[in-house]
Amino acid sequence: MVRWRSGTVTAVRRRWAGATELDVDLPDGTRLRALAYPALVGDPEPGDRVLLNAGALLMGLGTGGYALVVALPDRLPPDPPQALDTRDAGHLVKARYTPLQPILLGVDEEASPHHELLAAAESLDGMPVVTADLHSALPAVLAGLHADAPDARVAYLLTDGGALPAWFSRTLAGLAGRLAGTVSVGQAFGGDLEASTLHSGLLAARHVLHADVAIVAQGPGNLGTGTRWGFSGVAVGEAVNAVATLGGRPVGSLRISAADPRPRHRGVSHHSLTAYGRVALAPAELVVPDGLDPALAAEVDTALAPLAHRHRIVTVPTDGLDAALRASPVGLSTMGRGLDADHAYFLAAAAAGRYAATLTH
Repeated sequence: MVRWRSGTVTAVRRRWAGATELDVDLPDGTRLRALAYPALVGDPEPGDRVLLNAGALLMGLGTGGYALVVALPDRLPPDPPQALDTRDAGHLVKARYTPLQPILLGVDEEASPHHELLAAAESLDGMPVVTADLHSALPAVLAGLHADAPDARVAYLLTDGGALPAWFSRTLAGLAGRLAGTVSVGQAFGGDLEASTLHSGLLAARHVLHADVAIVAQGPGNLGTGTRWGFSGVAVGEAVNAVATLGGRPVGSLRISAADPRPRHRGVSHHSLTAYGRVALAPAELVVPDGLDPALAAEVDTALAPLAHRHRIVTVPTDGLDAALRASPVGLSTMGRGLDADHAYFLAAAAAGRYAATLTH
């Protein structure tokens, strides 16, 4: 449940697209790091009283590390400029039936300028779509893709397994100009386009953003329970099915690691094996980077062998990918480990991007 706190903003630490990071002092002298989404709650300034949801921060959960601003009770933001008593500005409700549910214009709803286009859209026309478990794969996939196809238009589909607001992601803010756009789907929101489902979001990526390639991954954060089925990345398999249903070409980015201390995530993570091996009913091309350490490569080959009856296992050369990863405009980090600490993970994601680039020719 919610752990409520009330405090006073003492400093604005930094801002990025859609988010403001704050220092907030509580009456007992405790100082918390907090995050506000100005589009939802207004833009806090020093001296403002804020109401916080501090539960995840107080529990020490890795996701975010913030108390979240729920309201500026003494300085409410003004109503949005567009009238909300009609559907002219959209009626797509995200984070539904929560206290901060935003009402947005869906890319394919009747008031959208793209409604007629998407009402007729049925196919992705063979567009390659890279599916990945973690948000941390996004910049690595993009680095590998643009290493060989620097002019390719790439759309990102933000699914709702992790952070719902696109604004939470500093990675997305840092990739501005590298992406053709972000489509937030399901309960996620804050992208350049809003879609109610992954299917409509994929069609929007192709026909509205004119993407050559799309990348599907959840937002920052990942729910996992240490069980076979209890993790948010299971949606990767469902994404493969959606891409195939719409006539796209699924390219699976595998979660490979030689550094993760948890046995279930070493080699090929059980997340990838379950999502692609049990949930994905349509075939995909699963990418393995060439040049892995021989022991790790053997472990990966053994783990993927049972998946070969449905999927095509593709080995991709990795020359030049390390340089592309090091040139990323945003820092690379997964589970607190950087590029050098978990090189195989980022190399696997970059190899999936490189392979997708070959499919655009």
